[in-house]
Amino acid sequence: METKDVLAALAAIAQESRLAVFRLLVQVGPEGLAASKIGEQLDIAPSSLSFHLKELSHAGLVGSRQEGRFVIYSANFDTMNGLVSFLTENCCAGQSCSPGVAVCAPATCGPASAAAPQ
Repeated sequence: METKDVLAALAAIAQESRLAVFRLLVQVGPEGLAASKIGEQLDIAPSSLSFHLKELSHAGLVGSRQEGRFVIYSANFDTMNGLVSFLTENCCAGQSCSPGVAVCAPATCGPASAAAPQ
């Protein structure tokens, strides 16, 4: 990941509402959520949510797809993992860290893992 991309991603999540949106989308996994559901869950007005989703999308942290009349947004796990890797690549002077840095594998997400108690 290039420094300019890291800066764009960090700038995008350096705002309370955008950070909340991104964390919610990470939590729900690759299926994502309709914009209306995101707004309901986080109590964000549609116009504000649209702006925040656009900023997250421009930073490569969020993607969208059309499903019928709904736009479904989901976290871009590749970008998220790249950001974490960039931030930790020289951790512990290049020696193995304990505990290691966890990488999110969206393929392991799904209805079964989403239903697990928290």
